[in-house]
Amino acid sequence: MTSVPKKIGIIGGSGALGAGLAKRWAKSGYQIVVGSRDNAKAQVAAQKLNGEANVNSITGKENKLAASDADLVVLTVPFSNQIPSLELIKEELTGKILIDVTVPLVPPKVRTVHIPNGGSCAKAAQEFLGDEVKVVSAFQNVAATHLDDLDHTVDCDVLVCGNDPAAREVVVQLAADAGMKAWHAGVIANSIVAEAMTSTLIFMNNRYKIDGAGLKITGTPGSAS
Repeated sequence: MTSVPKKIGIIGGSGALGAGLAKRWAKSGYQIVVGSRDNAKAQVAAQKLNGEANVNSITGKENKLAASDADLVVLTVPFSNQIPSLELIKEELTGKILIDVTVPLVPPKVRTVHIPNGGSCAKAAQEFLGDEVKVVSAFQNVAATHLDDLDHTVDCDVLVCGNDPAAREVVVQLAADAGMKAWHAGVIANSIVAEAMTSTLIFMNNRYKIDGAGLKITGTPGSAS
């Protein structure tokens, strides 16, 4: 059985994606620390999420304190805020897993794939933080509004990329605890696929008027043996 840290810090936890993950994990018994640039705003956000999820296990703190207090940290901020956020909390991440959900969307052309320097956001995060932090990429292709709605069954698989297989397995378990099926998808460089797919899904949502298109992996594990 995978040992999963029970206290999760979510940087950017007041947005729909971070809030959705916070509420779903809190409902599964995890302690959640919502991070914000302002401590008072973080506490207000936490109070709101507790009410929406009918729990009392979500607290709010300024980003650096949230990262320090947590056993595992999730980054759910816009692309433009990724590196500045990591610069702020870098010292608090040593020895921890960082789940990076960053997608390289560049407004106004969010339906066009943008490849950042270095190939992917998650790979850039791993290079910036160094080997003392285990960066895992996940959750880029799940509609934030679906995550935020606890009555909605998330019908979308999650691709999990990272250089450390044990860290990936922790995130696979966390996805399951949030009601999603996740798959090991290789090393951190492979995150480019999930990150780029987000723009394609946004385009498809618009073209076909879909409420949150997502990915599904076909096939049965072990069927080729």
